[in-house]
Amino acid sequence: MAVQSAAARPTATQPAVTRPSSAAHAIETVFRLESPRVIAGVARIVRDVGIAEELAQDALVAALERWPREGVPDNPGAWLMATARHRAVDLIRRRETYARKLAEIGRDLETTAPPEEPADPDGIDDDLLRLVFTACHPVLSAQARTALTLRLLGGLSTAEIARAHLVPEATVAQRIVRAKRTLAARNVAFEVPYGPDREARLGSVLDVIYLIFNEGYAATAGDDWLRPGLCEDALRLARVLSGLMPGEPEVHGLTALLEFQTSRAAARTAPDGTPVLLRDQDRGRWNRLLIARGVEALDRAGATASGPPGPYRLQAAIAACHARASTYEETDWRAIATLYGLLAVRAPSPVVELNRAVAVSMADGPAAGLELVDALAAAPALRDYHLLPSVRGDLLARLGRTAQARAEFVRAAGLARNERERTLLLRRAGECPDVTPADGRSASSVPPPPG
Repeated sequence: MAVQSAAARPTATQPAVTRPSSAAHAIETVFRLESPRVIAGVARIVRDVGIAEELAQDALVAALERWPREGVPDNPGAWLMATARHRAVDLIRRRETYARKLAEIGRDLETTAPPEEPADPDGIDDDLLRLVFTACHPVLSAQARTALTLRLLGGLSTAEIARAHLVPEATVAQRIVRAKRTLAARNVAFEVPYGPDREARLGSVLDVIYLIFNEGYAATAGDDWLRPGLCEDALRLARVLSGLMPGEPEVHGLTALLEFQTSRAAARTAPDGTPVLLRDQDRGRWNRLLIARGVEALDRAGATASGPPGPYRLQAAIAACHARASTYEETDWRAIATLYGLLAVRAPSPVVELNRAVAVSMADGPAAGLELVDALAAAPALRDYHLLPSVRGDLLARLGRTAQARAEFVRAAGLARNERERTLLLRRAGECPDVTPADGRSASSVPPPPG
């Protein structure tokens, strides 16, 4: 990926020097996007995800030293990868076991080529997928798997992971450190397993791929609402996995879900990056090819299933209802409410119930939805979840209780960690008069949450 500011582009005669401030921003952006690939590529050499992350950080330090002087390279991702791999080679040379490592790699390390992998009957060759399966090894707890994968593949900081999971930052940091130590102590192989081992890890892998996609689809924090690179990585991993495990309906279900969600990407933000609500999206900008791929994957999920649908297949079916509607008004909200009811049984959670309440409000009216939302108010997991007051504000506005709606939107904005989302919520609060008209009608038209 070539990320380069106009000030950093070299001329034919001499390279332009990037100013420190612009270079620092470019480095931060590039490293956030490229670090998963760098870590995965280096881990294939050093066989230790903790050391691989440290070497990737060393490459970042080198970029901070050189790019402000020399300019941002045409292919900064490749520069970081090459730098990290050279440092991996140097590290191996310094070890007493260098000769054994050299024999393992099987060729001159100056080429920085990764070592050959043991034969895999499925022929998979993808470093990122290897990294996912390694981070989801059963020697780690479920919380550690999620935190480590979001750190290594999502490029999230410990603070961002902590906010996303509503736990202290120190707790997340400890989980990540312990996870890397455990993988090293147990000598966990950097590989995609096959047979029963692969099936045992599949659930965790699907979960973390979905978490990575969600962080790209609606960023937990930062200035940008979308992080398309994460969505692309997650969708690509899901597609690879569906080819790797064609008989697993939930793999196809997840792939279908991500295809449908990605199809709306171009319509979800205005040119200035402002979120565009589902009701207001130009459906002509939805990617019909991705929708068709989603339908095909959902059909494959149904064809390979022998029992009731799993959570990813159900979520894909919900997304398909949106994709099939040519207008917002034509959406089959009753079908969506029914599907959310099934999902609440299959994978119960307060967030699923909140989404079901939105669907019920569209099918049966805002009063019915508000009753369900109010029943969730005491759920500990939603105490600091900004979408709870956001949804409640929308329902109150639709009922004409705009003063209360305004207060809910302000509260939601105070809980939001993403700047774009916070701005949107404050704008919606501003659209609600702080006094409800005597006739009970809403004085403004407040759209539903972003899609």
